[in-house]
Amino acid sequence: MSLHWSDLPAAVLAELRRGSVIPAHPLALDAARRFDPRRQRALTRYYLDAGAGGLAVGVHATQFAIREAGLYEPVLRLAIETARDWTKTPAVMIAGLSGNTAQARSEAQLARGLGYHAGMLSLGAMKGASVGELVTHCAAVAGEIPLVGFYLQTAVGGIALPADFWRRFAAIENVVAIKMAPFNRYRTLDVVRGVVAARAEERVTLYTGNDDHIVLDLAVPFDVMRDAELVRVRIKGGLLGHWSVWTRRAVELHARVQAAVAAGGADENLLALDARVTDCNSALFDVAHDFAGCIPGCHEILRRQGLLEGIWCLDPNETLSPGQLGEIDRVCREHADLCDDDFVRANLARWLA
Repeated sequence: MSLHWSDLPAAVLAELRRGSVIPAHPLALDAARRFDPRRQRALTRYYLDAGAGGLAVGVHATQFAIREAGLYEPVLRLAIETARDWTKTPAVMIAGLSGNTAQARSEAQLARGLGYHAGMLSLGAMKGASVGELVTHCAAVAGEIPLVGFYLQTAVGGIALPADFWRRFAAIENVVAIKMAPFNRYRTLDVVRGVVAARAEERVTLYTGNDDHIVLDLAVPFDVMRDAELVRVRIKGGLLGHWSVWTRRAVELHARVQAAVAAGGADENLLALDARVTDCNSALFDVAHDFAGCIPGCHEILRRQGLLEGIWCLDPNETLSPGQLGEIDRVCREHADLCDDDFVRANLARWLA
């Protein structure tokens, strides 16, 4: 039986549409690169206690290779069971979906059966498909579960998607949100234009995944034209790999931006914070090496805090790049107020229990 967005719990739908902090959940492994359920559970507890409104599990930050490793179902199951056991506040649970249509539909069915509210669909496996073929693929998966669109940057396996694709995608009735992560202003604008052209701006909530531009994405509106009419839309929340670390500060930042927007606009000091957050991201996401170390970079912060035992990834070759550790040292030192080490230190034993 398919899940439609109108069937979602009212509190979950309201949180998604209000705009929330949704970390992209990492994968905890031990020194033998085996799944570490204890630390995986601790991460989930950390995000929920930090104030995250939801979790994205089985996505790029969780490592797409969990599928070949037989970990897709165990990882998704543990996250949603932990969330249910840990807090009475319903979290927006989003499952990463990928592969060809048969695989993506199968993953959507599994996620729906576990109780996930939506699926975030990666199109990396559809390279070479036409816009029409991509839309048909998305519509088939949307027949199983509400969809969150995903514009993944090409540097880590995404494909370029024109505004016409986003117009047709947003017109799919069971699409609830889009995570925009092309790390490119032109392509980000393509998504916004497509959603407005589809007249879907009220139904489809925009989330930033542009880890290089977080504060301004949240603080600055987009004006686009539709039939000679100026339409203003905003990015409401973030679904971010960057927010898998220092999540308590991310929740505070998001609340600060939302309060400023409600009061009439962000001030200069808040807008200037964009550069500092982006500087942190440059180290964590290994911009100097075209994002090769983006997953282990986030793991390194979690390792320092004691949430992870090490920075291991499923692929032994996926590790920190030359010089990346020094850059992480630098941003931790220069932007210490953006870290949440004190919050983690006070709660770590409880999360690991």
